[in-house]
Amino acid sequence: MVFWVFGYGSLVWNPGFEYDEKVIGFIKEYRRVFDLACIDHRGTPQHPARTCTLEKSQGSLCWGAAYCVRGGLEKEKAAMEYLERRECEYDEKTLVDFYKEGESEVPLLTGVIVFTSTPDTISNKYYLGPAPLEEMARQIATATGPCGDNRDYLFSLEKAMFDIGHEEDYVIELANEVRKVLGIVSVTAKEKKLSGPSLVPLKSSLSPVKLATLSGAIAMDS
Repeated sequence: MVFWVFGYGSLVWNPGFEYDEKVIGFIKEYRRVFDLACIDHRGTPQHPARTCTLEKSQGSLCWGAAYCVRGGLEKEKAAMEYLERRECEYDEKTLVDFYKEGESEVPLLTGVIVFTSTPDTISNKYYLGPAPLEEMARQIATATGPCGDNRDYLFSLEKAMFDIGHEEDYVIELANEVRKVLGIVSVTAKEKKLSGPSLVPLKSSLSPVKLATLSGAIAMDS
């Protein structure tokens, strides 16, 4: 058993498990959206955070990192068990083709695992669905949990995409909207230095966005 897993959220900068190989690349026909509730690490059941999931989108590319785990059944089993605990708010494992930069016609890998969520608020209690940019920004700016602030998750993703050379307009736009809520100067894709969590020391005095209470998960970043 050798498996590859594709990370498009915090796995890009913080995989958290032992792996043997990491490759930067992309998957096709999916785009990253902040439509998933997080109640265990960046938010709480009373005030869920917003974290990444994927939605199908014809013609889209989603950049991230693929990780390979090999070296024996115990090591592979331990990595998968860790991922399943960490990604417990995702209710599906999807197999995708993974492409490397400059090789967009033929996939480098097939059958790569990616954790996704059913886009249905009835069958999937963690799915929040889309919302206006300002509403999402206010929720992200005010949510916090055992592993830190929701805004730091977003700012870390923004920096991670910059670091791998594939900034994403959607992520930058949302991050800049959060900065507006917090009173922080916005940045653009052309600027070479993006503010990460360590550069955002202020605490917001905003009232949390009121959302339906969710229950059940564990304290682990994703």
